[in-house]
Amino acid sequence: MDLRQMEVVVAVAEEGGFTAAAQRLHVVQSAVSSTVRALERELGTPLFDRTTHRVSLTPAGEAFVPAARATLRAAEQARSAVDAARGQLRGRVTVGTMQGVWADLHRPLAALRAEHPGVAVRLRQGAVTDIRQALREGTVDLAVVALDRQQQRGLVTRLLAREEMVLVSAPSRVLGGTGPDGRVTLAEAARLPLVDFTPGWAIRLAVDRAFRAAAVERESTFEVNDIVAASELVRADLGVCVMPISIADRFPDLDKHRFDRHAPSWKVMVVQPRGEAPPAVAALLRHMA
Repeated sequence: MDLRQMEVVVAVAEEGGFTAAAQRLHVVQSAVSSTVRALERELGTPLFDRTTHRVSLTPAGEAFVPAARATLRAAEQARSAVDAARGQLRGRVTVGTMQGVWADLHRPLAALRAEHPGVAVRLRQGAVTDIRQALREGTVDLAVVALDRQQQRGLVTRLLAREEMVLVSAPSRVLGGTGPDGRVTLAEAARLPLVDFTPGWAIRLAVDRAFRAAAVERESTFEVNDIVAASELVRADLGVCVMPISIADRFPDLDKHRFDRHAPSWKVMVVQPRGEAPPAVAALLRHMA
């Protein structure tokens, strides 16, 4: 058994198939299939159930993949330690992030690139629940996300920013009942057609929490998993949307209304698993203010 075999099995498990794994590894599919078969013969058990439409892990595969990931991480850390001792930091950092905050990473990424051009960075965007799971599985090295207190358990966190959310609307929409300062209540927002984000998104979790705290019921008119799509629906005056003010500011043609009470908010933080960070990850963390 060697590291390459482990890498191939992990790729098939994460990509959900042999063709996608071959594309990720930049090899032909037959090479992936033969590598997996050879390892299965060596282990004396299949790692994948193969059907016409899908590939899934067997119980043996479910046990093998986490151990293989840990071995690959250990090998990467060993290589990084040697490179660091030689003054040539190399390696790969996988950063998980949510829609809406990834653009704020450009400064630390630029600083890392200038300091250590041999370090490659992979950005993985997803729902906060998926990113949290990826941190625990080790498929993401660190993340810039918004987690509530319960979601932070078992992870190391550092606060980057806290901000309130605002109600975004088309300029043509007149919001009845707003005060002279343009503030709205959650009850007033609930009476409007709402553009919501998908359950599992950090924005959605914060908005749900705020409406519950205010004892206000609401229904979604639209549900999207993309910030640009949400802004287009608002721009067409098909609904209003609650989003962090830093994201709302990216759409200057839309009106923004603050809430008078119970404003949804989120805390954006850098998150990593417990334990010593590999050199390349530690280098990026140093550049995150």
